[in-house]
Parts: sequence; C-alpha cells; structure tokens
Amino acid sequence: MVSITDIPSESEADSISPYVCATSRKLHDAADRALNYYLNPVPVKTQIIPGSIFTIAPDINNETLLAHASESLESARVMAGDFVGVLEGSHRKTMLALQQIIMLGQLAVNRVLDNTGVSENA
Repeated sequence: MVSITDIPSESEADSISPYVCATSRKLHDAADRALNYYLNPVPVKTQIIPGSIFTIAPDINNETLLAHASESLESARVMAGDFVGVLEGSHRKTMLALQQIIMLGQLAVNRVLDNTGVSENA
C-alpha cells in the first residue's frame, strides 16, 4: 500500500527528469517517432474519381492517346471478328453489330489522327 510519505512533493516531482542522459533522450524521441508513425499515420491525399480505378498520366498528349485508342479498337474489332466465326443465330448477329460499332469508333479516331497530321502507328 502507498503511504503519503511515498508520494514525492511537487518540487521533487518537477526536478525528476525522464531522461537520465542524452542517449536516453534520443531513444525516447526515436520511440515517440516510431509510435507516431504506426499509431498516427499521415493520411495520403489522393484524388479519387468515383467509379474509376484506372487513370491515364496527365502529361500524355492527345495524339498518343488517339494512337493507343486506335490500336485498342483494332484489337477489339479483330477479337469480335474471331467470335463471329464460332457463333450462330442471334448471337452471331449481335457480335457482327458489335464489330461494326467498334470499327466505326476506330474510323472516327483514325480521322482525328489524320486531321492532326499524326500517323496511327505513332
């Protein structure tokens, strides 16, 4: 049991330092930094666009974006054409329509590339 005589007076409590030496203070500061790092992490500020997990680097120019879009549409058109060969009936007609829509999108992108003077293989 603690008696009143075991409790230091206010003047004695103020004179007691938790740091015995300079090394002790450095260790205490390091422990504080480690605890703050793990227990109070700094939140990372990122701009989140709802419904989108993929982004394109903001410094990519329009011509490069259009060239990649054209190549992606070409790949999608070829894949749709491959599926047309194995499908029958209404599924085949649906895939043919999808292939045509992809081709029209590719034609539009290629026209923009032509208008900007950049070849589609740039």
